[in-house]
Amino acid sequence: MRATLRWAHSDLRTHRGEALFLGLATAGIVLSLLLATALFGYATNPWQRVFEQTRGAHVWLHTARSAKVGKLAGLDGVESVAGPYATEATTVTSHGTRAAVELRATPQHVSAGRPLLVSGRWLDPANPDGVVLESHLAHALLAEPGDTLTLLGTARTLTVLGVAESDEPRYDPDEQPGLVWAPPTAVHSPNGQVIGLRLTNPDDTDYAVQRAVTVLGAGAIGEVATWQQARAEAQGDNRLLGQVLGLFGLGALIAAGLAVHGAITTRIRGHLRDISILKAIGFTPGQVVRVFLLQHIAYALLGAVTAATLTRALGSRLPGRLGDAIGLWQGLPSHAVALAAIPAAAVLFIAATTALAAWRAGRVPPVPMPLPSVRGGGTAPQPGGRLSAPARRALGMRVPPALVLGWHVAFARRARSLTAVARLALPLLLIVVAMSAWTTISRFHSEPGRIGLPAALTVHADAGLDDREIRALLARDPQVAAAYPGVEVAALVPGQTATIALRGFGTRRDPYPYALAEGRPPRGSDEAVAGQGLLDLLDVRVGDWVRMTVGNQPQILHIVGRSIETENAGRVISTSLDTLHENDPQLTGTLYQVRLRPGADPDQAARRLTAAGDGRLDVHTVTNPADGLSPLRGVAVGVIAVLALIGLVELLTAIGGTVREGERDLLALKAIGLSPRQITAVTITATGCTTLAAALTGTALGAPLAHWLINAQGRSSGIGAGIAQGPPPALLLLFGTAAVLGATALSALPAARAARRRLADTLSAVA
Repeated sequence: MRATLRWAHSDLRTHRGEALFLGLATAGIVLSLLLATALFGYATNPWQRVFEQTRGAHVWLHTARSAKVGKLAGLDGVESVAGPYATEATTVTSHGTRAAVELRATPQHVSAGRPLLVSGRWLDPANPDGVVLESHLAHALLAEPGDTLTLLGTARTLTVLGVAESDEPRYDPDEQPGLVWAPPTAVHSPNGQVIGLRLTNPDDTDYAVQRAVTVLGAGAIGEVATWQQARAEAQGDNRLLGQVLGLFGLGALIAAGLAVHGAITTRIRGHLRDISILKAIGFTPGQVVRVFLLQHIAYALLGAVTAATLTRALGSRLPGRLGDAIGLWQGLPSHAVALAAIPAAAVLFIAATTALAAWRAGRVPPVPMPLPSVRGGGTAPQPGGRLSAPARRALGMRVPPALVLGWHVAFARRARSLTAVARLALPLLLIVVAMSAWTTISRFHSEPGRIGLPAALTVHADAGLDDREIRALLARDPQVAAAYPGVEVAALVPGQTATIALRGFGTRRDPYPYALAEGRPPRGSDEAVAGQGLLDLLDVRVGDWVRMTVGNQPQILHIVGRSIETENAGRVISTSLDTLHENDPQLTGTLYQVRLRPGADPDQAARRLTAAGDGRLDVHTVTNPADGLSPLRGVAVGVIAVLALIGLVELLTAIGGTVREGERDLLALKAIGLSPRQITAVTITATGCTTLAAALTGTALGAPLAHWLINAQGRSSGIGAGIAQGPPPALLLLFGTAAVLGATALSALPAARAARRRLADTLSAVA
C-alpha cells in the first residue's frame, strides 16, 4: 500500500493540471445537476404546497347565475365542493394602476379552497368593504394590507385586509382577471357564480367536467379551470430551466466520463514501461488497476464534495430565481437524499468509465514488449505508420513535410483517431447547443414579432369611448405603428372537457400580423390559425375544421395555419374580428393590440397613452416570455465554462498522447533531415487537424440537434416548433477557429520540449 501511495503521489505531482481540470469539471457537472434538481422542486412544490394546504379544488366552473350548480355535489367522483360563490367582473385601481378583477362573494369560514394568507388577515364581517387580494394581483397593483382600491367608474372603495396565495390560475393582465375575495355584502351586482369540485381521483378531471356540462348544459358554463392548467402555469419557466440544466448536466457527465476514459487510456499507452516495472517489482494486476481507479475516483470525489458543499453553503445566497429555488429546495424532506445521491451517482459513473480503461493497465505484461526497430524492409520507422498515397503525392508536390506528416500522424490510426475526434467533439457539440439556446432567447428579446408577440401594448378603453375616438388617441402617439381591435373569450372545446382562448384580432382589411410556423394567415370567412397546444388538445392538424361554443353560440372555424403562441400553453385559436362578429353579433371589440415602431420603449409608450387618455385608457405592456428565461443566459455561460473545462482535459490528453507517441518517431524525423522546429510543427499540425475535425463534427451535429431539442421543448410547452434559432455562421466560424488556434497554441510548448530532447533520452524511450 505504501508503494502504491508513493507512486500515486508521484503521478499526481507530474500531472497536477490534469487532476485540477478533472476535479473542476466534476464540480461543475455535479453543481449543474444539483441546480436542476432544485429548480424542478421549485417549479412543482410551491403550487403543490398551496394546493394541499388549502385543500384546493381540482376543477373550477364559472357559470351563469341561473345555473343549478347544487346538483354537482352529487356527481360520482366528487368528494366535496367549494361554493358556489357569486362573482362580479369589474376593474379596480390602486396607485395609478388598474386591473380587471373578479370579486368573489366569500363567507368568513371556508372549508375547501380557502386561500393561504401571506400577509394581513382574512375577511371580517365587521368590515363589509374589506377584501383579500391574490398575491400576483396585489403585486401588479402595488397594494398591501391597509391600502384602498377604487372600483373604476364608481365612487365605491374597498380596503385591502390581506394578501393570499391561491392554487387557481394567477392574474395575467392580458388573459386572466385577478381574484378578490370579498364579503357577500361587497358584491353588489353579481353577474355569475363559481363552484369548485374536489375529486376523489384527480386523473378523472376530464370526465368530471363532461358530467358537469351534461348536468348544467353547455350554455350555462362560461369557463373551466383545471388543476393541471393551474399547475403548469405556476411552474412556468422554472421547469424549463431545470430541464435545460439537467440536460446539459447529463451531457457534461457523459463527456467527462469519456474524457477520463481517454485520459487513462492515453496514459497507459504512454507508461507501458512504467507499468511493466511495477509488475516486475511485485505489483499484481489488481493493484495496478486500483492505482489508476482510486486516483481518478479521488479527483471525482473531491469535485463532487466541493459542488455539494458550495450548494449547501452558498446556494441560497445566489441572486434571483436560483437562490430562491435552492432556499426552498433545502427545506424539502427529499433535499438531503438528493444532495448525497446526485454526487454519488456522478462519482460512480466516472468510476465505471475509469474501471474499463484501468482494466487495460492490469493486462500489461511484466516484461515490456520491444518496439519494432524497422518497418517495411528494414527502413527507418515512419511516424504513425506507412505513408498513404495522398501523403506521398503531397510530399512530391513540395507541400511542407511538417504539414503532411502532422496530418498523417493525426489520422493514420483510424480507430484511435476517430475515438479522439469523437471525445473532443462531444463537449464542442454541447457548447453549440448552449449557444443556440442563448441565440433563441436573444431572438425572443430582439424580435418578439417573429415569436408570436407583434403587439407591445394591450389597450382597454372605457365604455364611453367609441372606436373612432380610441383610434384617434392611439394614432396621435408618434411611436404607435398600428392598432388592431380585438376580443378574447373563453370557449368550450368539443367534448366539453376544457376551455380555450378564442381570439378575434384585426379585420380582413387590416389583418393582424400572426407569426406563422405552418400554413398561411386567415384571409377568408371562418378561417383561423391555432397554437400547438390547441392542436394537441383537440388532436387536429392544419386543414381541419373545429367546432367550439361560446355560451350557447357555436363557432365553426377552418384552421389554415399554425401560429406561434406563447400564452395559455398554446391553447389558442385566432381569427379576424369580422369572422367572430358574423358568427355571433354580440362579440365586438373590447381591446386593442398596439404595435410600436422599431426601437420604441413599451413602458414609456404605455405611460404616454395613459396620460393622453385622461384615465379613460387602461394600457398594459405585453409580457415577453423571454423575461422569465433571462436566468437561462447565466446557465448557458456556466454550462459553456464546464464544457470548456472538459474539452480542455480531452485536449491535454490528445496532446500528451501525440507527444508521447511521437517520441519513438523522433529519431526517424531527425534522420530524414527535419529540424526541431519542423518536428514541433508536426505535433502542432496533428493537434490542429484533430481539433479541426472535432470542431467540424461538433458544429455539424450540434446545430441540427439544438434545433430539434429547442423545437421539441416548444412543442411540449404548447408554443410549437419553429422558435429555434441557431448561432450566426460568423459566430460558429469564430468558435471553430478559436478552438483550433487554442489547441495549436496549447500544444506548442510540450511539442517544442519533445523535439529538443537528447538522443540518449529518445533511445531509452524506444528501447
